[in-house]
Amino acid sequence: MFRRITENDWELYRKYVDAFYHTDAVNAPVPVENYRVTFDEMLRSDAYVKGYIFEYEGTPCGFTLLSKTFSQEAGGCSVTIEEIYLEEEFRGKGLATAFFEWLKAQPNIMRLRIEVEDDNEGAKRLYERMGFELLPYLQMVIDRQRQP
Repeated sequence: MFRRITENDWELYRKYVDAFYHTDAVNAPVPVENYRVTFDEMLRSDAYVKGYIFEYEGTPCGFTLLSKTFSQEAGGCSVTIEEIYLEEEFRGKGLATAFFEWLKAQPNIMRLRIEVEDDNEGAKRLYERMGFELLPYLQMVIDRQRQP
């Protein structure tokens, strides 16, 4: 159902990331060169980022990208599902649900996080059914790429 991304997956990864960033699940695309930086980091180490390819009956059909930090609040490893994408015809087949259940069963993960656009009601309902809770605060960011 899913497997770690390997060095042979560059074209597949690029295809799925590009598709993800052209959906209404995100509010802005990222520079294409960031795809390669992320891919290379996944291959170099899993200290910050891990990627998985979803497969259905042996056919690649999507990807997910995870990042991890340490959370004092959670008492250990916090994993953020940065991106998750399945091709339209493979949605509703339990692939994402199985992946989330697998993540929740990992004993070293103390917290799972996922971002969702405020107006993406379908995704919010799906994630709430999977056990995610809406956080009562905003996050703030400084992105070097967006600085003037």
